[in-house]
Amino acid sequence: MLTFLLWIFLFIVCWPLAIAALILYPIIWLLLLPFRLLGFAVNLSFDLVRNLFMLPFRLVGMK
Repeated sequence: MLTFLLWIFLFIVCWPLAIAALILYPIIWLLLLPFRLLGFAVNLSFDLVRNLFMLPFRLVGMK
């Protein structure tokens, strides 16, 4: 809701910039999507390595 209100304010102050932001936002989101997916994959791989190292401690009962 706050984003919408900020866009309305931008539209009132400078409508060409608001229209450009409205058009460019989906394009920028699509361009950044592979980086978000890569970050998700890297995070999962680090979690896997951490869990593999912590497995013996969990089996013994240490935290």
